Amino acid sequence: MKRVVVTGMGIVSPVGNSLSDFWRAIRKGESGVGPITRFDTSAFTTRYAAEVKEFDPTVRIDKREARKMDRFAQYSVYAALEAWEDAGLAPAPGGIDATGFDPERLGVILGVGIGGFETIENSTKTLFEKGPSRVPPMTIPKMIANIGPAQVAIAIGALGPVYSLATACASATDAIGNAMRHIREGLVDVAIAGGAEAPITQLGISGFNVIQALSTKWEHDPKRASRPFDKDRDGFVMGEGAGVLILESLDHALARGARIYAEVAGNAMTDDANHLTAPHPEGAGAARAMTLALKDAGMKPEDIDYINAHGTSTPINDPVETLAIKLAFGDHAYKVAISSTKSMTGHCVGAAGAVEGIASVMAIHEGYIPATINLEEPGEGCDLDYVPGTGRAQEVRAAMSNSLGFGGHNGVVVFRTYQ
Repeated sequence: MKRVVVTGMGIVSPVGNSLSDFWRAIRKGESGVGPITRFDTSAFTTRYAAEVKEFDPTVRIDKREARKMDRFAQYSVYAALEAWEDAGLAPAPGGIDATGFDPERLGVILGVGIGGFETIENSTKTLFEKGPSRVPPMTIPKMIANIGPAQVAIAIGALGPVYSLATACASATDAIGNAMRHIREGLVDVAIAGGAEAPITQLGISGFNVIQALSTKWEHDPKRASRPFDKDRDGFVMGEGAGVLILESLDHALARGARIYAEVAGNAMTDDANHLTAPHPEGAGAARAMTLALKDAGMKPEDIDYINAHGTSTPINDPVETLAIKLAFGDHAYKVAISSTKSMTGHCVGAAGAVEGIASVMAIHEGYIPATINLEEPGEGCDLDYVPGTGRAQEVRAAMSNSLGFGGHNGVVVFRTYQ
């Protein structure tokens, strides 16, 4: 099998709309959470979220094309174009890359949990207020979940496999895993992989509110609301954005002299088959995914220096994920550094695994482990090293990124230093 490496990254996030701004904020431990500005929240139980700020799609996307896209697709294309540029693959006129590789061997695989939430909401309102003939004609092309990767393919000229993958909060991690396999098996040379989501809408917030998933009690200080593993956590904070990684076969990357951030070493996907919205109470499915990802990478628990945890800041997830890490890692669970960057970005749903995958790659590349901010006193059952408050400079030989989604989906990807 071909080895797979990361050669470019791009991001739109609540703490920065470029890789450099994102990583600077993560190192500083900055929170992207604040009052919701998109709509009137006076009737809502939750009035804060981690919104993307000062986002101008036309910095990278033609204004006319941007109008044809739902917010999640704009995020997808914007992050993909940054990643493409970061990888040294600047598009030539007409969309085909100028460096000479075969566009038929370029794929786009992006995870998305929901899709065009904003378009669905706005068009439904128009339907009921003005009638079916007034529904905007771009409703379907903007809302369907596959349109994010399709728009990326159009923007860059990808002629290989292009599709979206929906496994709730594990979507982006699973997309990275699928992209890795396509390259390993020789189906493509390069894959644009990651995820996107734009769920901060009236329907998105109210829908998660009624199942009591969101944090509600930190309106007086929203930046403290996302507090994974802390005893005062009361739910996750909705986030949004997109993360995109350029994956290449090692021989393709070396042939063109690409900079290599890290190697994609292993991946696994499992399911709890237990409950629609709750993880397996013993963490069995998540533990199995971690164990299988290590096996796929040919690695042992002791080889992992850092785990970017799913760490949602919900009462049920954090102790169960802690238990799962103990099941998978044994004694090493008490030695490995663990943190949740959701404490800063909120939970970006279908984009979460890509945003956190990028944080994991940067931890390896720069030798720095992000903090879990707002962790002041660990909650019951949360007794591992979660890097509370302040990040730490440390060599990271390998990092694991966990994503656990509604429906019992567990996705795990392992990155390691390229040698």
